[in-house]
Amino acid sequence: MKKLLFAAKDDWTGLILRLTLGIVIFPHGAQKMLGWFGGNGFSNTIGYFTEVEQLPWLIAFLVILIEFFGSLLVIVGFASRLWSVSFIGLFMGIVLHAHTVHGFFMNWSGKQSGEGFEYHLLVIGLALALLINGSGRLSIDSIISGNRKEVSSGLPQYAK
Repeated sequence: MKKLLFAAKDDWTGLILRLTLGIVIFPHGAQKMLGWFGGNGFSNTIGYFTEVEQLPWLIAFLVILIEFFGSLLVIVGFASRLWSVSFIGLFMGIVLHAHTVHGFFMNWSGKQSGEGFEYHLLVIGLALALLINGSGRLSIDSIISGNRKEVSSGLPQYAK
């Protein structure tokens, strides 16, 4: 189980994937959890999801949990594969619940009644790549799995 959950290559790809995914998702989670970045905060978001969107409270709670804590843990590289699966499931649910009716494209021109699902596909793609690759360099997963190499610099050997 440890190998499946925490296995990580000591590569730059995982680092880039997890920082991109985590940094993009974090503000959305912070809006929902803390009310940062113009968000409504935890109680109001739970109320919106359960009353307006008609989602069960457990789903509403999991959305906030995955977006907020999942993004932070992906950034530091802890259990990135688990959080990647969570992001994939979450964003597939978001697409099916709220965005397929608006088509593929985001509402760049303001002419659609809502946002399409292209952004969500990018998140799913990043999460899938992270799931396959693992956390990469400078991650807690690489420390747990024992794959961290002691190197004096991040430069390839031939570049020194």
